[in-house]
Amino acid sequence: MEAYASFAAVYDRLMDDFDYPAWAAYYLALLRRAGVEPHALCDCACGTGSLSLEFARAGIQVTGVDVSPEMLEVASAKARSAGLQIRYVCQDMARLQLPRGVDALVCGCDGVNYLTTDNRVRAFFRAARAALRPGGALAFDVSSPHKLRDVLGNAFFGEERDDVAYLWQNSLEGDVVTMDLTFFLREPDGRYRREAEVHRQRAHDPEALARMLAECGFGKIEIFGDQSFAAPGPEEMRVHLLAVRE
Repeated sequence: MEAYASFAAVYDRLMDDFDYPAWAAYYLALLRRAGVEPHALCDCACGTGSLSLEFARAGIQVTGVDVSPEMLEVASAKARSAGLQIRYVCQDMARLQLPRGVDALVCGCDGVNYLTTDNRVRAFFRAARAALRPGGALAFDVSSPHKLRDVLGNAFFGEERDDVAYLWQNSLEGDVVTMDLTFFLREPDGRYRREAEVHRQRAHDPEALARMLAECGFGKIEIFGDQSFAAPGPEEMRVHLLAVRE
């Protein structure tokens, strides 16, 4: 099954340990470092919109983009419930097209890892540059090569909760990790429904990403460790990149 289809229904429950307000605050600090106080921002690979909500609460005009209609349905419902106006668009971020330019573009939580070829990465960077106003900034994170190769690699994970259980088997081939996910979702009558998805993520070298950013017309490129303003360490699990459209 396509990634982030059945997963959309349980994604927020399984990601309930993420501090989205702190994560959004860090991204806004990154953008300020680039000299950008965004009025309009695009949240790429926005998923169920948790970061989008935080940006909108900060008074920013937000457009959320994701390739999964199921994830966007959840995101739209959350925005309505919060009384926030967020425009959600179903698009492949490597083919991103916005009707008007934005001041900033953010791609959090591994979105770029799902771009498994250099051509797809460059396509995203070119589309992001086209979507940004001059002087606008792109900020994104990737799971580090250490995390994908050494931690997730060929590992197996599983968890059982009252309403959902999952089995997660990874296999590493070259720089790409294939993640076979099987979910068991509890129905109102107490029975469990089985769903399966396959996800693929590539371990990107941050320096290679920086070179591609430069090739695609970005400057002032910086690389940081997980929610920090220091260079990433050798066992960093998440790496952030910041670049400005020149």
